[in-house]
Amino acid sequence: MNDKSDERIRELLKQALPPVRYELQRDLWPQMLERLQTRAAAVPWFDWALVALLAIWLVASPAIIPLLLYQL
Repeated sequence: MNDKSDERIRELLKQALPPVRYELQRDLWPQMLERLQTRAAAVPWFDWALVALLAIWLVASPAIIPLLLYQL
């Protein structure tokens, strides 16, 4: 593309997408910190069941470990 077409595209984009003028009413960072501190990561029971099944499978057939590492 040449400079003239670049300028034309730039002008068309400016017309199509007006500038965003939005200011927050308040600071959201203190709220985010509070949520991060109060929330504990809850792991469902079926995730633990899958981890246990994987561990049992790896103990029962250790020859599968290289295959699993290859898939990663």
